[in-house]
Amino acid sequence: MEYKNILLIKMSSLGDILHTLPFAAALRELYPNAKISWLVHPQFAGFVPDPPVIDEVIYFDKVKFKKMGFSEKLAYYSEMKELLHSKHFDLVIDMQGLFKSAVLAAISGCSNRIGYCEMREGSGFVSKAITGSHAKDHVIERYLDVARHLGAKIESLEDIKFPMPDLTKETASVKTKLTDKGLSGDYMVIVPGARWKTKEWPVEHYAALAKKIIATGMYVVLAGGPDDASKGAKIKELSESDMVIDMTGQTSLRELAALIKDCKVYISADTGPLHFAAALKKPLVAMYGPTLADRTGPYGSNKSTVLLSPAKCRGCLKKACNDWHCMHDISPEEVFAIYLKKLEC
Repeated sequence: MEYKNILLIKMSSLGDILHTLPFAAALRELYPNAKISWLVHPQFAGFVPDPPVIDEVIYFDKVKFKKMGFSEKLAYYSEMKELLHSKHFDLVIDMQGLFKSAVLAAISGCSNRIGYCEMREGSGFVSKAITGSHAKDHVIERYLDVARHLGAKIESLEDIKFPMPDLTKETASVKTKLTDKGLSGDYMVIVPGARWKTKEWPVEHYAALAKKIIATGMYVVLAGGPDDASKGAKIKELSESDMVIDMTGQTSLRELAALIKDCKVYISADTGPLHFAAALKKPLVAMYGPTLADRTGPYGSNKSTVLLSPAKCRGCLKKACNDWHCMHDISPEEVFAIYLKKLEC
């Protein structure tokens, strides 16, 4: 069937948005003449692809919504219903698969609703779950099974594209910031934060690693959001070198992507910016403890190395732990040895 007006729902988070990019690219190739809209939370909209991949961005403001009273929330949903109905969608694709996305799919005014295989929180009652041959594979492949269901031909890694935004402006901005901080050579990027405390590699390990890296003549740039600022400051203090440049909390998301785009090697734990590096096909090292990389790890590049903790309890999925040692068990020496190999990529 040739659809003319398609709504893609994927509202959060950063990593999930980036994982959806290959699906968006496949959808555009499949329907070159369709109008494709993407429904997203405003804070993650910076990585929704530009035209011609995505024609329109529609926002659902989660931050504002959470602060509303019950009657205000009902009014907000009423406004969203009116807006979505006015678009006259003939296909809605729920790639979030949660209650919040199911509500928006249900009030879209479109009866033709599908989603990917892992529809949770009742979303499978609203949108038909599409289960393909990759249902137990990486989440990107699970999403692409929906494109395959619609008729897309995706058979190899060469068929998978990550439509990243134009970062020309952000690249210039980052270059100025780095120059102002004294950078005058090649650099690698470390992002020390993660959404879960249990995912984080210890700052003392990062500092020990940074010392080894700068001893080879490479600058180390620390990056991440405002929540990572205290970690960045501590790593810089412990590293005792002007060749460690702290940029944590000092870039927008798009500037962070531009920063990673021009680095030699990227290192972090399981965190959103890791997927920038993977999408940009940068040599990278990622440390995993409470999570495993088979479902949502770096994808699509032979330049990626995932270091799994040797702890027997790895993959526990605990956000808090009374005996947390899995990430400590990955040594700076082990990461540094792989880093040196990445310089050859």
